[in-house]
Amino acid sequence: MQKLPPSVDFALKETSPNIGAGSAMGNKLSCTYDLVEQMQYLYVRVVKARDLPPKDVTGSCDPYVEVKLGNYKGVTRHFEKKSNPEWNQVFAFSKDRIQASALEVFVKDKDVVLDDLIGWMMFDLNEVPKRVPPDSPLAPQWYRLEDRKGGKIKAGELMLAVWMGTQADEAFPDAWHSDAASVGPDGVNNIRSKVYLSPKLWYVRVNVIEAQDLVPNDKSRFPEVFVKGTVGNQALRTRISQIKTINPMWNDDLIFVAAEPFEEPLILSVEDRLGPNKDEVLGKCMIPLQLVQRRLDHKPVNTRWFNLEKHVVLDGELKKDTKFASKIHLRICLDGGYHVLDESTHYSSDLRPTAKQLWRPSIGILEVGVLSAGGLMPMKTKDGRGTTDAYCVAKYGQKWVRTRTIVDSFTPRWNEQYTWEVFDPCTVITVGVFDNGHLHGGGGGKDSRIGKMRIRLSTLETNRVYTHSYPLLALHPSGVKKMGELHLAVRFTCSSLVNMLHMYSHPLLPKMHYIQPLSVMQLDSLRHQAMQIVSMRLSRAEPPLRKEVVEYMLDVDLHKWSMRRSKANFFRIMGVLSVLIAVGKWFDQICNWKNPLTTILIHILFIILVLYPELILPTVFLYLFVIGLWNFRWRPRHPPHMDTRLSHADAAHPDELDEEFDTFPTSRPSDIVRMRYDRLRSIAGRVQTVVGDLATQGERFQSLLSWRDPRATTLFVTFCLIAAIVLYVTPFQVVGLLVGIYVLRHPRFRHKLPSVPLNFFRRLPARSDSML
Repeated sequence: MQKLPPSVDFALKETSPNIGAGSAMGNKLSCTYDLVEQMQYLYVRVVKARDLPPKDVTGSCDPYVEVKLGNYKGVTRHFEKKSNPEWNQVFAFSKDRIQASALEVFVKDKDVVLDDLIGWMMFDLNEVPKRVPPDSPLAPQWYRLEDRKGGKIKAGELMLAVWMGTQADEAFPDAWHSDAASVGPDGVNNIRSKVYLSPKLWYVRVNVIEAQDLVPNDKSRFPEVFVKGTVGNQALRTRISQIKTINPMWNDDLIFVAAEPFEEPLILSVEDRLGPNKDEVLGKCMIPLQLVQRRLDHKPVNTRWFNLEKHVVLDGELKKDTKFASKIHLRICLDGGYHVLDESTHYSSDLRPTAKQLWRPSIGILEVGVLSAGGLMPMKTKDGRGTTDAYCVAKYGQKWVRTRTIVDSFTPRWNEQYTWEVFDPCTVITVGVFDNGHLHGGGGGKDSRIGKMRIRLSTLETNRVYTHSYPLLALHPSGVKKMGELHLAVRFTCSSLVNMLHMYSHPLLPKMHYIQPLSVMQLDSLRHQAMQIVSMRLSRAEPPLRKEVVEYMLDVDLHKWSMRRSKANFFRIMGVLSVLIAVGKWFDQICNWKNPLTTILIHILFIILVLYPELILPTVFLYLFVIGLWNFRWRPRHPPHMDTRLSHADAAHPDELDEEFDTFPTSRPSDIVRMRYDRLRSIAGRVQTVVGDLATQGERFQSLLSWRDPRATTLFVTFCLIAAIVLYVTPFQVVGLLVGIYVLRHPRFRHKLPSVPLNFFRRLPARSDSML
């Protein structure tokens, strides 16, 4: 027996943070930064110095600035032999951690043994001015440096600015934070908050029509020619031409994914199949994607002939053959009318076409305040103790945001607010929390996933602020674990209610997906290529958004086999069908007179509807309207979150989870693979039986008029003739009344044996007896 894990609180919790949007009076941040708690910081901007006195024997100095506040110390980079250095660095000290009354700024000379003091100055924190955006930035000023005794030195000035501000300050994202004091200069870039944009993705459609005047080396055989196309790491090929001559024809479409700016060209090579693994290149052409025509609708673009270059080996060198050029006939375009899917369509965050000319106006704004996290689990070990350096990533549309990394904290407080334009309410925002593995400049580590959650915008009420604590759930081979909680404030503001309601009548995807639809296999392959391109481009940003982070946010492994997910989907189907099953049970109770009063009322309602059939549809819609109003009292008041019960994550068998986390191809021992294969065969056998039963019922319907069983077909045809005559001479209301009263008859007039029509149907032949 599997031991159930102890119950853990996986539920969503409503919170009451101290944010401007929730207060009656608001605060100074309420205009733009009202979904986060206000955090006070002491900012120090060190700009530059001039006329610094020499300290070395050589008559020069290697200056740097040290900003000290209590136990916290920030240091700029140092310059070699420069008396007028420029740093332009910002330091931010959290007011909650300030334990001193004065700020000290030292200018020092870098030395091998002991750094020499050039000069210093001190600021009383009570005299520091406050600044609140949208005020202009505080202008830095020149300050004369003092020596250790407090006297002014002969030469040397430092330009800086000191002020008290909040996280709404524009200096906040690029500042060195006092809570990251242990991070070296190499790792500072990896802890800053940034906004990223996904590359603009296009579908490249190549219609390969024909080729002319090919020159195969072996002229004694009929060539078996195909065209192979490559864009970057993507490679596709046409079928082998049915016309086996030097002028083959294909009329095949090859579709690739490309991202702006286009870095790699489209390369087409015409090849002759000589054997199983042997192909001869008959010619190549290279087409830069920048020159390809862009198409916005389904109208075909003009075709073009391209020369095929052929290279030959002369004197041991590969040289271009300029004597004769074969040609290839192509129709190439960048399809801007499609939306390039890089996420699953079930929870996509963007559904707009690639071409900006086809975008509809935005319908609203989504604002998310990333407040804090709590109860995070230790993700790595440092100095013999567990630690977590957490940051948050949110993705909606083409815009990705990354909060700053809070170093060594299980309860990080970010209080950062971000905004997105919304073009479709039926989209989903994804928010994930990760542990930073690159703080100390190392490139070998990975950013570990802590958990993620999704919010569908259509489930949110407009102009309402949702403040909740979302459980961060992660699936491990040992089972589901709660890795902590993420506190968010979310608000969806609608600019035009009419436009938003009108969106519900539009197709989900751009119209090209319906006019010239792509196959399911093509969409899966193109989605995988798009995910790889997005992860590669974002990993090249500075600081990089790591490949493992992007793949986790985009659910790259969504289509891999999982016994747990298969069970969950089966029970989802059963949940949908449970409504029909409940209606069937209720009707069976009516027919069996379990509650005589209800049955009599149903009889009366049925007779009224038969006598006045024009009331049927109004009654149905009125009934649905009343049910909708009744359910309004119990409507969901919270946004949806990751559900362990729905996902069957809380009751998954360890072997099923081990199979889910297995690599592809498998890396498990052969005996485990054999056991899993046998288990899969047994499940597939049950599915096969169910599919066979469904086919049997369908074939029995077909055999009613197929004369496969001549006696059964004779009976059915005779019944149809008699029924047609009876229904022709009898009013339809009388027939409906008699049939209804017969179905609702009292149990005293019923038999336990199956009915005559059911007996007749089960005796009809099917093709199951013809199967091997």
